[in-house]
Amino acid sequence: MTFEWWFAYLLTSTLLSLSPGSGAINTMTTSINHGYRGAAASIAGLQTGLGIHIVLVGVGLGTLFSRSLIAFEILKWAGAAYLIWLGIQQWRAAGAIDLHTLAQTQSRGRLFKRAIFVNLTNPKSIVFLAALFPQFIMPQQPQLAQYLILGITTIVVDMIVMTGYATLAQRIAAWIKGPKQMKTLNKAFGSLFMLVGALLASARHA
Repeated sequence: MTFEWWFAYLLTSTLLSLSPGSGAINTMTTSINHGYRGAAASIAGLQTGLGIHIVLVGVGLGTLFSRSLIAFEILKWAGAAYLIWLGIQQWRAAGAIDLHTLAQTQSRGRLFKRAIFVNLTNPKSIVFLAALFPQFIMPQQPQLAQYLILGITTIVVDMIVMTGYATLAQRIAAWIKGPKQMKTLNKAFGSLFMLVGALLASARHA
């Protein structure tokens, strides 16, 4: 894989990670309600889920999955239901603003697992990776090494972008002056979770 080819993928991957989705919303919500440590656990979970998708694509299951309407529908509805459930929980969240106290209400392990599930139940992610990776693989060169390069690039880029979203969320949290504003913000993010869940439910198999 040439540097130019890799750089083209880097730009593509960056643009995709920057586009707001369930991962970004989950990261910002966790950052506001549980601080940087909670956000770090969430980001690690997102990358674990992304890594599992990349492995599935690498062994060929991504292509198989992208052609299976039943598998797509099952994962789609599971993901949509989970995001809507998260939205309802966020909507009902208390307006607490003491991050040190609130961070103790959910363990980082639980936040990590939640983030894994957010990524794993997004069928559009694995279908997209299955369609994108082959476009940047040079058939005349060793494919395993190229898959590793693309996979590592994807995870590192997404981790950096999610860290940026977490930092942005902390800036937003700094403007909050009381529980009422915090509750309004929780409702806003809860609505976003439910919106993304509804959009996922409306997605159609290609």
